[in-house]
Amino acid sequence: MTETALIVGAGPGLSSSLTYLLLKNKFKVAIAARNVAKLATLAETSNVDVFTCDASNINQVQTLFKKLDKTLGTPDLVIYNPSARVRGGIVEVDPEDTQKAINITCFGAFLVAQEAAKRMVKRGSGSIFFTGASASVKGYANSSVFAMGKFGLRGLAQALARELHPQNIHIGHFIIDGGIKADYRPERNDPGDDSMLKPEAIAETYLQFHRQHRSSWSWEIELRPWLETF
Repeated sequence: MTETALIVGAGPGLSSSLTYLLLKNKFKVAIAARNVAKLATLAETSNVDVFTCDASNINQVQTLFKKLDKTLGTPDLVIYNPSARVRGGIVEVDPEDTQKAINITCFGAFLVAQEAAKRMVKRGSGSIFFTGASASVKGYANSSVFAMGKFGLRGLAQALARELHPQNIHIGHFIIDGGIKADYRPERNDPGDDSMLKPEAIAETYLQFHRQHRSSWSWEIELRPWLETF
């Protein structure tokens, strides 16, 4: 039976690697982003359904899943990737920008998880994965906004694992503890630089996580480069 997947917050980096790997493994894939223009290359080179969705907007997330009900159906795997950074010290950081960032990084994850869970619980199976960062477990100076969002995301994942694992819904939180190589960013595209994670290798871990036997489910994993320079 063909499996289905939804990637929210899709872009040219990790999301692209996830998309290509899932397609290679016979998944039917849908991708969603606030700005679908950045998905042009991915859409042209893969057989995916593309949706416009601001993950921090309640109505848009609900509408996305209603559209999927008519096309993809209830996904077997949902991956939440969006996040937003607002850099600056606590004295000068803008409160409205802070609220928007937390809405994207954390509240949007709640919205997507809620819609996915409604459908997966009814069916009795599924996986919901969240992409974290170093900031999920370490708050850095002048990065309080990102830490708040990622700490909240981790808390959401931990709580959902306890709530939904007994209902056969696998929750995963992925701490990406380091920079990710990127072909489209020259400063992150040095073939000889082993201090960053390869997106293709990260994607493999997501798929392995999805395929874990439920007798030994993990809810969290930390991924980091073997050569640490940070």
